[in-house]
Amino acid sequence: MATMNESQHTILSQASVQYKALGEDAKAWVFTEARELLARLKGVGRGDAGDAVIFETGYGPSGLPHIGTFGEVVRTSMVRHAFELLSGRPTRLICFSDDMDGLRKVPDNVPNRALLEKHLGKPLTQVPDPFEKYESFGAHNNARLRAFLDGFGFDYEFLSASDCYQSGRFDGALKKILENYERIMQVMLPSLGAERQATYSPFLPICPKTGAVLQVVITDTDAEAGQIFYDDPNTGEAMATGITGGQVKLQWKCDWAMRWYALGVDYEMSGKDLSESVKLSSKIASILGGVAPAGFSYELFLDQNGEKISKSRGNGLSVEEWLTYGTAESLKLFMFQQPRRAKKLYFDVVPKMVDDYFSHLKAFGAQDAAARLENPVWHIHAGAPPEIDMPISFALLLNLAGVCQADNADVIWGYLAQYAPDASPATHPALARLVDYAVVYYRDRIAPNKTYRAPSVAESELLMALADALAGLDADAGAEEIQSVVFAIGKEAGYAPLRGWFLCLYEVLLGQAEGPRMGSFIRLYGIAASADLLRRAASGALAG
Repeated sequence: MATMNESQHTILSQASVQYKALGEDAKAWVFTEARELLARLKGVGRGDAGDAVIFETGYGPSGLPHIGTFGEVVRTSMVRHAFELLSGRPTRLICFSDDMDGLRKVPDNVPNRALLEKHLGKPLTQVPDPFEKYESFGAHNNARLRAFLDGFGFDYEFLSASDCYQSGRFDGALKKILENYERIMQVMLPSLGAERQATYSPFLPICPKTGAVLQVVITDTDAEAGQIFYDDPNTGEAMATGITGGQVKLQWKCDWAMRWYALGVDYEMSGKDLSESVKLSSKIASILGGVAPAGFSYELFLDQNGEKISKSRGNGLSVEEWLTYGTAESLKLFMFQQPRRAKKLYFDVVPKMVDDYFSHLKAFGAQDAAARLENPVWHIHAGAPPEIDMPISFALLLNLAGVCQADNADVIWGYLAQYAPDASPATHPALARLVDYAVVYYRDRIAPNKTYRAPSVAESELLMALADALAGLDADAGAEEIQSVVFAIGKEAGYAPLRGWFLCLYEVLLGQAEGPRMGSFIRLYGIAASADLLRRAASGALAG
């Protein structure tokens, strides 16, 4: 994709100039990260340098592109924007694919698994594409990665490990690794078990016969000649190979450090599970004569069962699945919020994030400049959030879709005409998007799980009483007036707390355990239609 050049990133808008001073004290985590990066650069004598500051995010393409990868890129992009605001310096974001890594196991969620079995151990760019679309499995997954990053409009540069190794871009750094072989071994060996210590080496030769990445004992090294020596694991033959031009691959902790050194990386975040790896790679980067980048340790995502999300298992949500049911902005909000807290990532999170996004967007317009820097939408939209009039919540749309069994958007718009008569797909395109999402979410996620409960005799009487009370209201009664009527019926029935009354309405009327503010829902669905729905529910017709 086309990327912005460095000079473009140094141009601060007039609004950015106004925010710059406030950013020095802003509490949002992205500004904390930006300030720490500035301190790191000053500490290594680059505080006032005009060279580009390098941000990096890495990707292991052994499985299909994962939502965690998106999370790293969007969070890193947010820190990058905050840093540009505070520093005015040019920046670059490198998205690096470790596609020269050997295929260790066949992912569960790909076709033609038997085909991949024959190529275990080979670099991913030398493994056939099980989808039969690209020249290799690595190329397929790289294309998938770039496609959804491009879809979000990220400004990044893509780098492939295979290209960097084979083109010679890493040759100088690889020679540094070989020159400091013993010192690096002294860093790595204490972190390994006894069995692994006996076979470990930073270098993994690429077998000239099979093309596989070899996990073998390195019997000797020659830094001056740029060679390593090992015994062929199949024949026992003594082998020698050069370390440049793609003849070897580094073990990944050394590879990570080498990459920081070779590419001049200044900032890279990573998951909490890699905290020890960051320490080891940082020590190796120092041995090479480099400085480990500033970074951020984020918590991992969990699936709905509280288990860690895995690329190979394919549990949790993919980017594509989220965007089937919610907006891109809602996904970015999920990534922005509380990155140091483990969060469950599953379908039911999507509607809440959609509504939270529009709540933050609505609040933004009335906030002063300091408060805006703490608002997630400032970071989601790189300092320029749009102005959107959203007259109804997504949660309310979903409940409407469930009650009217909306199989197309026209059904929902028919009800919206009386709730927000000035709204239409033409005048409110953002609302139109939510209506479309509501139809799909209802079809896939709500309809299959609806379970209506039959009311008790006492509950039937209360439902009828509420229906009669609604019938006595004006047709244009507001949501608050309607809510007061609903409250009154529950109080007169002795519900304390009223949660029990609303739970009855949700379970009997909507077929779910949770639901909307009933005054708003009845206003949207229509008073007469709601009274009729209550009478049907009271008779047990909905449960039948």
